[in-house]
Amino acid sequence: MRAKANRQSQSNAEYYDSHGILDEIVEGDVKFTLEDGLRQEIVGGKRRRTLRNFSLKIDPLQLQALKRIATSKGVPYQTLVRQWLVEKIKKELKIA
Repeated sequence: MRAKANRQSQSNAEYYDSHGILDEIVEGDVKFTLEDGLRQEIVGGKRRRTLRNFSLKIDPLQLQALKRIATSKGVPYQTLVRQWLVEKIKKELKIA
């Protein structure tokens, strides 16, 4: 199995050695749009949702700081991170 992973890694390396990656990099903003109905649900906070777990590696000192900030605001730190992510997503998509 390890040999297959090494071959795959080598073939990727060979591809990028011969083709480069700079042509694939996009300078500036990328236009991203949402369906109007979905956009209205997000802006209005009416979106039905189920939460899904995902993993994130974070520096222990940053996690400690995050927990302190959350405690001072009286919310669980996971909730605070979710709130910050929502704010940033809305800002990046220019929907807030």
